[in-house]
Amino acid sequence: MARRTKEEAEATRSRILDAAESEFQDHGVSGTSLEDIARTAGVTRGAIYWHFRDKGALFEAMMDRVVLPLETEMLRAGDPDITEPLLQVRQATMGALRAAVDDGQARRVLEIALHKVEYVDEMKGVRERRIACLVDRIQQLAAIFERAQAAGHIRLALPAVTAALGLHALLDGLLHNWMLDTQAFDLVGTGEALVDAYFRGLQATTPA
Repeated sequence: MARRTKEEAEATRSRILDAAESEFQDHGVSGTSLEDIARTAGVTRGAIYWHFRDKGALFEAMMDRVVLPLETEMLRAGDPDITEPLLQVRQATMGALRAAVDDGQARRVLEIALHKVEYVDEMKGVRERRIACLVDRIQQLAAIFERAQAAGHIRLALPAVTAALGLHALLDGLLHNWMLDTQAFDLVGTGEALVDAYFRGLQATTPA
């Protein structure tokens, strides 16, 4: 009985997250109330509060379902046992772009995160946590670049942190623009060409 109750609770939680994903995509995060989500999920507002303390926590849980799996490969690049960390970073970057194209849920959640959220009111705390995650991600990526340079795999023409910021900006910019019009360009093909050019450019010498 306890197992069934736990499974039912998980099923309800997933249904709430699915409803939030749908409502956020259709109406934006600020334009969606917990009542809207409860109605779409077929639950009470109290059921939402049983699983999530507020809309911000619900939003973050929705993001985690997609973002955490996408970041797994990038984090693996920091594993000391990975002998070619730059290759791992490239594969993780391309995996994120492919997921945006091929995985409907990943695309929906990225669209919400990039174009349908305003960090005001109950979302202010989410903004602060996302900034902290970004800083952590940049530091991890910079450490990977430094390790690759120490191993002789690359000779950076700029500080590792700057290189990490540049790669993040490249990926973020590609996703932002492609989400505005998914027919505008081939995200995977264009992304692969630009990412490879970026890695080559990291080793370029600065013109005199």
